[in-house]
Amino acid sequence: MPRAKTSVASRSRKKKILKAAKGYYAGKHSLYKTAKESVERALSYSYRDRKKRMGQFRRLWITRINAAVRNEGVSYSKFMKLLKEKDIQINRKILADMAVNDPSGFKSLVQQVIS
Repeated sequence: MPRAKTSVASRSRKKKILKAAKGYYAGKHSLYKTAKESVERALSYSYRDRKKRMGQFRRLWITRINAAVRNEGVSYSKFMKLLKEKDIQINRKILADMAVNDPSGFKSLVQQVIS
């Protein structure tokens, strides 16, 4: 049985890593070992921070809703409680967008929830 050579496969693996490391500083973009470490670290950071970004957006939406609702004389927590009681299912992203881009519609929504 002939011996299986891995030169093509290993070259393609290395090329993939070095392509991902394009633009990195010093040997991190040209030396395979350091490039591999840098790319793995960068990928783990990007995975972690995609999850973090969702929480950051949620905090931003809550801040915007709170600011808009306080102009109407209600706190954020009371407003969200009243929304649940009235069974109005609008998520925070849409509420924050309404508060910024459609203040009159948001004001009417708040008045409907309060009354």
